[in-house]
Amino acid sequence: MLIDTHAHLDQDEFGADRDAVIERAAVAGVDAVVAVGTTAASSRQCVELAARYRLVFAAVGIQPNYVAEALPGDWAAVERLAAAPRVVAVGETGLDRYWDFAPFELQQEYFDRHIDLARRLDLPFIVHMRDCDADILAALRAASQRGRLSGVMHSFTGDAAMAAECLALGLYISFAGMVTFKKSQSLRDCAATIPADRLLVETDAPYLSPEPVRSRRPNEPALVRHTAECLAAARGVTLAELAAQTTANAKRLFRI
Repeated sequence: MLIDTHAHLDQDEFGADRDAVIERAAVAGVDAVVAVGTTAASSRQCVELAARYRLVFAAVGIQPNYVAEALPGDWAAVERLAAAPRVVAVGETGLDRYWDFAPFELQQEYFDRHIDLARRLDLPFIVHMRDCDADILAALRAASQRGRLSGVMHSFTGDAAMAAECLALGLYISFAGMVTFKKSQSLRDCAATIPADRLLVETDAPYLSPEPVRSRRPNEPALVRHTAECLAAARGVTLAELAAQTTANAKRLFRI
């Protein structure tokens, strides 16, 4: 059994056949999926999906590229949703310098808000990172001065040194389909250094379809097995061993 720790099941790509997507995940041996919100409205949909499907749990938050679009009351709505049944994390949050959709200072403010909300509710937070490794680490170091951190670096793309610091700060490291790409040997090498009890696997569906089905759109939770197989090979363990370990890790972090 595997747990897909990050998928955007609320998105339009799944609107026509969401029931079938969930069924295919179950048939493929996916024991749970964390549906991750990106806006207040998206987060509400994720909470609704978690109430509807046995294997779905929710995370609520405003992704950094959407913080400039947040309306008055959206953050208060996220705070309320974070206390809903089957919500297991806050996020996704984080920082992004690749896209220019939101002022960086506003992204930093919302990142801190999410971390503090997660701490108040004793939930883990989910970190988005793109082209801003140093900024992410600086924010996490500062947040660690305010209290213990509990969370996951989602779709990790940093190097082994960054992973080691994130681990030292108390975080888990999750890999998505990018680790399977032919050009991603350095990321596979990094994945091999992660302690077994801090490793997670995800799809980031509908994005980042893994090899050998990289051309398939949209990506979906059933395909998480391909990423797990790649990680198992990179770490020199069997798929069964990696599945058991990452599932235990996800259950521990998200309390599912």
